[in-house]
Amino acid sequence: MDGDLSSSWDSDDEYEKFIRRMNPPRVVVDNDSCADATVIKVDSANKHGILLEVVQVLMDLNLIITKAYISSDGGWFMDVFNVRDRDGNKIGEEMKLNEINDFIRKSLGEESSYIPSRRRSIDFMPSSDHTSIELTGTDRPGLLSEVCAVLSDLECNVVNAEVWTHNTRAAAVMQVSDKGTGTAIADTEKLSRIKKLLYNVLKGSNKSREAKTAVSVGATHTERRLHQMMFDDRDYERSGEDDGNVCHRPKVTVVNWFDKDYSMVTIRCKDRPKLLFDTVCTLTDMQYVVFHGNVDAEGPEAYQEYYIRHIDGSPVNSEAERQRVIQCLEAAIERRVSEGLKLELCTSDRMGLLSDVTRIFRENGLTVTRAEVTTKGGKVFNIFYVRDAAGNSVDPKTLDDIRAEIGQTVLQVKGHSDHLKSPQESPTRFLLGSLFKSKSLYNLGLIRSYT
Repeated sequence: MDGDLSSSWDSDDEYEKFIRRMNPPRVVVDNDSCADATVIKVDSANKHGILLEVVQVLMDLNLIITKAYISSDGGWFMDVFNVRDRDGNKIGEEMKLNEINDFIRKSLGEESSYIPSRRRSIDFMPSSDHTSIELTGTDRPGLLSEVCAVLSDLECNVVNAEVWTHNTRAAAVMQVSDKGTGTAIADTEKLSRIKKLLYNVLKGSNKSREAKTAVSVGATHTERRLHQMMFDDRDYERSGEDDGNVCHRPKVTVVNWFDKDYSMVTIRCKDRPKLLFDTVCTLTDMQYVVFHGNVDAEGPEAYQEYYIRHIDGSPVNSEAERQRVIQCLEAAIERRVSEGLKLELCTSDRMGLLSDVTRIFRENGLTVTRAEVTTKGGKVFNIFYVRDAAGNSVDPKTLDDIRAEIGQTVLQVKGHSDHLKSPQESPTRFLLGSLFKSKSLYNLGLIRSYT
């Protein structure tokens, strides 16, 4: 049975490549027709998942999408995107424009690694550099610290990681290397032990919700995978205690347009980076096809409008399905919303660094709501969003206590005025200095200031 299924997938892949070879995508990068944005036009043979594929490529290029026009009726797909760079400007350099054009065409072309099926809807590439660990479980204060402590004890160095929390659930994709070799973990017994110990940490005392751990020698598209993991974990299911937060949720509506057999989805919420990717990702995972769409994110509020059908050709056909679409899109938007005070750490990498930093947060009553860990060229750049264990804003005195405990380095701290109220420092940005005691400086390896 598995062999037949594998053969079917191989046939699907060959057919996809044939279609791409016969109908290569056309990409036009236009810097003249719009005064304040670069216009990217993409058209190609239509297939399920093509919209997500294009948006994912633009996101990976760190482009901000301010407007989008989507059309995919029939056998052809055509999108127009107005984009800006991370600083909010048009793409100015001719070389950069050509690079964007080439990257999009190669990413969507015959040899692209994107595979649209639900089972394999993430990019998966074997890697000798690291082992990928996927974790899902119930969120609680100190969870990330406990996970990092286990990995450190097992002599696993966290190279890259992203952690999301939403609606009492937590998910993480972590890329780790073996301390001894600096490469992926090949010992099957060690991999089994990692899974078992991390499962115990994630499960804790919670008997009502399952925890999941998975390890593989490979790489995935991290943000794509996190959406799938949280969707599969049903993080969109809200408890009764959440009813009081209705006014703060994104405004999502779903109505049927019976004349055309479409369901029209509209979304209004505060704009933020990667918002379009997050909503399209969830519609694709729910097996809906976007036939037409309009996106406007030029102001502080983003507006998205989609005309969708289920992959079987039917619109949303029940009240229960309508409510589920609304809940899932709300969750997709909220997962990446950054709650808490933002701490940025830039320093030299070393074994156990992440375990030490998260332990210090935990011991001082801080919980991490979202985290991004990146290692490149022997340097780490970590971003943590933290708040106190009760879910409140961080007290400046807590930061002073951390400063006194950890020693001599510099973090960049960003937050809103309700997070930081010290009269001596800016409420939105200040430098957290003297974070480690001098006697701990070399032990912890935090030797580089970030300014």
